[in-house]
Amino acid sequence: MDQPAHSIGGTHQHDSVSLTRSAKSWAKRLDAAGSENFRGRWSREHWMLASMFATMGALVVAIVPGFTNALHTPKAARATLALSLPALPQSASATPVDNWQLVRLHKGQTLQSLFADLNLPAADMQRILAQPGAKQILSHLHDGDELSFNVPTPGKLRGLRFNKDDATRIELQVADDGIRSIALQRPLETRMESTSGVIENSLYGAGQKAGLSDASVTQMAKIFSYDIDMAQDLQPGDSFQVVYEDYWRDGQRVRTGDIIAASFDNNGKRYFAYRYTHPDGKTEFVDQDGTPLKKSFMRTPVEFTRISSGFTLAGRMHPILGYMRRHTGVDYAAPTGTPIVAAGDGKVQFEGWKNGYGNCIIVDHGRGYTTLYGHMSRYGHYHVGQHVDQGTTIGYVGMTGMATGPHLHYEFRINGEYHNPLSVTMPKPLPLTGAALASFRTQNATALAQLNRMQVLTHQVLAQKVLAQPASVKKAMKRQIMASARRSHRTRG
Repeated sequence: MDQPAHSIGGTHQHDSVSLTRSAKSWAKRLDAAGSENFRGRWSREHWMLASMFATMGALVVAIVPGFTNALHTPKAARATLALSLPALPQSASATPVDNWQLVRLHKGQTLQSLFADLNLPAADMQRILAQPGAKQILSHLHDGDELSFNVPTPGKLRGLRFNKDDATRIELQVADDGIRSIALQRPLETRMESTSGVIENSLYGAGQKAGLSDASVTQMAKIFSYDIDMAQDLQPGDSFQVVYEDYWRDGQRVRTGDIIAASFDNNGKRYFAYRYTHPDGKTEFVDQDGTPLKKSFMRTPVEFTRISSGFTLAGRMHPILGYMRRHTGVDYAAPTGTPIVAAGDGKVQFEGWKNGYGNCIIVDHGRGYTTLYGHMSRYGHYHVGQHVDQGTTIGYVGMTGMATGPHLHYEFRINGEYHNPLSVTMPKPLPLTGAALASFRTQNATALAQLNRMQVLTHQVLAQKVLAQPASVKKAMKRQIMASARRSHRTRG
């Protein structure tokens, strides 16, 4: 009969202990014999003991591993069982990701047409326009305006972004249960820039070449309109220097701001204009001595036109009547609808039809000064008895009355007598003094330095143009450049 595994292990353990004891006993006998009889050589008994000891050691080495293996418990067999797991719940459909589409408006496009182009519901547009402040902005969009639509799936509007002003963007988050409005602040960085230009054919062409916007050219023309008739006085070789503000956001230019300072070289004479803000917040342009540029009257009450007929009391051939007749004003040819502004502060004295003048307005400026504006296509929003400020639109160019084409007939009268609007002497306002003058000089020290630097560059450009001209033209342009350079040197000194 087979014995249990533990009895086998016990027998091996007993044998091992017995052998070990025998080995130790023989070792002692060997040591004793060696100590008594060893004389440098082994005897037969020594060799027999050594051989027996070696044999017993080999037996121990052979028996112990088997004993060790007998003590190890056999490993249990492993089995893989399939377990049933509960079914995973059905996941909800994923929410579509945002899909913002930037749209830049072109001429004639409206919010309604944009919704139609994007196949968005008109009901969503009405909900958006019902939001506070949205209708005022979105109903008056212009060419170049930008809108962003969040359309995650076709025909579904989730959001709309538009600019409230230069520094604020409005985001409307559209949901079935309502619309949420968020104001996103986008601060602007203001930079001071400068440029210069030389007139070859037109002021606008020179301004565009110098990198100025049309709005900046228009502002420059208005600033100097009290001293320079932009329709008549400009000539090739005239130059200008401008220091202006630029608005930037995130490394991109947003728009051009107002002019800070400017100088204009016209027919050998240099004019200056500096923006000055009074302590009460009023802003105006003054010259280098602190004298306001705004005169009692503007030279030209209509923008950027040519003179089709000048002032003459000696008489001229009337284009309609066909005989000689004096011309008591100046005719400025311009497209129908061009705004006409009041040449000075005053009160509307007359508004209506006046013989050959057609639709006409007369403004009384006090102290015996009156101005007349004829051939209007329509009037502005001012009527008899109402006060008008200088530069306010009072009507629009037309060709009512005796006129062969659209133009403004402008008359300037002093105590009822006709005077040439282009040459009449205008009274000058009082200059800045004391603390106001010191404040003005502090405000514009940097701008003056930039103007002088830009004029040096302008002279270099003109000098290059002179070298390319015929000898007769070259001599005249050289005189003009030298005269302008001398005036610039005196100004800096």
